[in-house]
Amino acid sequence: MDEQSMEKYWINNYRMGGYLLFACGLINLRYQWGESDILIRSAMIFVPGAAIIGATFVPTCAKVLGRREIKALLAVAGIALIAFAFSN
Repeated sequence: MDEQSMEKYWINNYRMGGYLLFACGLINLRYQWGESDILIRSAMIFVPGAAIIGATFVPTCAKVLGRREIKALLAVAGIALIAFAFSN
């Protein structure tokens, strides 16, 4: 696929990344239930995921998410949150 045809699928990448964060946060909450501060630590994972999913359905937010620098910033932040989820 060329870059132009791949460009129309970027919003789905955000949604899948948001679902990934949301699911990891909830799984983390379930399997570590009973530990101190688990709700806060899990919320640090699933709240950004829910925010990303929600932002993809708001047209003005989706325009901002389409910018190249925002894509790079959120990719790095998403990888960091996934690493935090697995090390948590």
